[in-house]
Amino acid sequence: MNRGLFITFEGPDGSGKTTQIKMLAQHCAERGFDVVLTREPGGTPISEKIRNIILDPGNIEMAGTTEALLYAASRAQHVSQLIIPSIEQGRIVLCDRFVDSSIAYQGFARGLGDGVRVINEFATLGIRPDLTFFFDVDPETAHARNVASGKSDRLELEAIEFHKKVYEGYKQAAEAEPGRFRVIDASEPAEAVFRAVKAAFDKYVAEADKN
Repeated sequence: MNRGLFITFEGPDGSGKTTQIKMLAQHCAERGFDVVLTREPGGTPISEKIRNIILDPGNIEMAGTTEALLYAASRAQHVSQLIIPSIEQGRIVLCDRFVDSSIAYQGFARGLGDGVRVINEFATLGIRPDLTFFFDVDPETAHARNVASGKSDRLELEAIEFHKKVYEGYKQAAEAEPGRFRVIDASEPAEAVFRAVKAAFDKYVAEADKN
């Protein structure tokens, strides 16, 4: 593989994607790839500061538009400082969440619509993932996992109705772009989920090498 890759991991809170991205990063390293593991919001010092504002449970009065713009601002710094340079260096960038999260959470669940896509096209300089894993798990199961883990950031504290809308937003995005998305059944144990992730990744890299 002669060029870098940009691979994103998407799914509801509690889908297990963060565990899976770490496992794939290890697999990439074992295969000899130069891998960058990062997350959103965050990934750079400036972006991490914005993350703290977005997810602070004390900021319950935050408007949906403010939330969407803060995500885009964090992403703009992340893209320009880390993601684009890493891809240009031939590295594999594994990112925990990207624009699809904003489409699902702010565009769909918050009801902000197409404006979210527009501000993110500006923020990302038009860069798009080569491959996106969507970890498909029903909202009730994901919510129960969050409760069991004791997670409590501002988005995770939203009512189950909100998370059902997020899930529907993701499903629509995956159906709209089947060439980019790989839908992974995230209801299975982590080891079984990772077998599916690894198989899809290895197949994608093998095909990319032929092109």
